[in-house]
Amino acid sequence: MTDDERRAAEADCARLIAAYANRIDAGDWAAVAALYAEDGAMIRPTAPDVRIEGRAAILAALQGRPPRVTRHVCANVVVDVESATAARGESAMLLFTGTGPPLVGSFHDRFVATPDGWRFAERRGSIVFAP
Repeated sequence: MTDDERRAAEADCARLIAAYANRIDAGDWAAVAALYAEDGAMIRPTAPDVRIEGRAAILAALQGRPPRVTRHVCANVVVDVESATAARGESAMLLFTGTGPPLVGSFHDRFVATPDGWRFAERRGSIVFAP
């Protein structure tokens, strides 16, 4: 893998993190689920012991959420490319809900290159602290 290919993969994965935040805040559940590989897994920050596997199951879980207004702010994004088809990433997350104090957490991601581009193989969230 060349330096340019590595930088492109890093940028694509970082963009995936930002797209996730924007799409989840818009309530576009189908678009959020599409950011995962078909066999991807989601572990929510608020339910760290529950692993939701598969794009269809992720979509169903998102559709089952009670409606709310949110704004996710992601920062400190670092992506490490392991190969032409695998990468890992970490980011900080600040979640505003409009109904309470913000939550501070993080995401640990595994990415996989697919025919449709980079996707989440696993997205594991955690709450670092809640005021």
